Amino acid sequence: MKKLFYQLTGFNPKQHRLRTEFFAGFTTFFTMCYILAVNPQIMSSAGMDKGAVFSATILAAAVATLVMAFYAKQPLALAPGMGLNAFFAYTLVVNMGYTWQEALVAVFIEGIIFILLTIFKVREAIVNSVPTNLRYAISAGIGLFIGYIGLKNSGIIVGDPNELTTLGAWTPTALLTAIGILLGCILLALRVPGALFYAIVAITLIGIPLGVTIIPEGFSPIALPTSIEPIAFKLDFGKLLSIDLNYYAAIFIMLFMDIFDTIGTLIGAATSAGMVKKDGEIPRISHAMMADAIGTTAGSLMGTSTVTTYAESSAGVVAGGRTGITSFTVAILFLAALFLSPLFMTIPAAATACVLFLVGFLMLRPLKDINLADPTEAVPCFITAFTMPLTSSISEGIALGMIAYVIIKLFTRRQKDLSVVMYILAIFFILRFIYAHH
Repeated sequence: MKKLFYQLTGFNPKQHRLRTEFFAGFTTFFTMCYILAVNPQIMSSAGMDKGAVFSATILAAAVATLVMAFYAKQPLALAPGMGLNAFFAYTLVVNMGYTWQEALVAVFIEGIIFILLTIFKVREAIVNSVPTNLRYAISAGIGLFIGYIGLKNSGIIVGDPNELTTLGAWTPTALLTAIGILLGCILLALRVPGALFYAIVAITLIGIPLGVTIIPEGFSPIALPTSIEPIAFKLDFGKLLSIDLNYYAAIFIMLFMDIFDTIGTLIGAATSAGMVKKDGEIPRISHAMMADAIGTTAGSLMGTSTVTTYAESSAGVVAGGRTGITSFTVAILFLAALFLSPLFMTIPAAATACVLFLVGFLMLRPLKDINLADPTEAVPCFITAFTMPLTSSISEGIALGMIAYVIIKLFTRRQKDLSVVMYILAIFFILRFIYAHH
């Protein structure tokens, strides 16, 4: 039995240490388990049952991570992605007006397309067709949008009568969020593993005497798992069957975002582990992508947003994780957390808001790699990143940035920088804007 388990996870006793793999799994889990507090908070903004989303988040993460462990045999973990969950709740549902049931269909179709693209090995070709600088800008723009949501949810910033944003009152929630941001920043600077998790714990505890963290009478941190029945298999295919370009565009954008999230994480983690071959090839990369695709499809049926490979997996890789035993350990820890829903449900908005802001900051890192000396590259990137928080829409930022990129390149005779896919995308987004205004 042990030999079979080792074989299924790619573990070789002569090359790897079991204790190291387990420790790496614990490290990865504690650096990414903040999603168990943040995802239900975000998805509840779309009108979904918070407790059910908590369970769905865990189940989707566990399924995808187990596929990663036994099929891809990689030390990587997956869960509903930050940025992708914000797109689901704030863009698809709140901004565009779709129901969460219709939004789940978009995630489901994205997952099916993802599976097909993985089988036919065209995901890498799609990534290569989009300019590198625009990829960086999309990541940064999502970071700005997530940070904006964090500040808005905490009341640090509020809307004024002129429809502008201004500083809000320093309520206990706003003050705690500010403290959490500073604390999280200090922990990140000190390279403390699980910095965001510890920031959540600290703010939740500080919030108790301030009345921000509400502990119910007779509180017990352990309970039977909350049922996912209110949100599971509640997909509404009505919009998919209608001619709605905005809806189709949303599916494409989620697919687009997930592709770059996964590719970036795989490259980063594989490089940290020294797993990249001399020719640049990453072993079993298609298998790892399939885990992502299966996780997204299964997650949509359970009732949560797009599942993706987490950048925090790099923490486990740095800790020595090299095989599927690391990801298997993460999956087991996620399942154990199913029985801790009362504990996670007490986490106040201040704690999740500070993490949203800090995750947004971490997503800004690619900005340093944008070629700011070339206006034909820099201006579309600026449009992409800047308009996401201002329009409260990730999709609008991507669409405007891509249209600007193609037009600027054409009028400066830099057509060589454009791929056929970029022309198609620009035309598609222009038609979408025309359709949306009629």
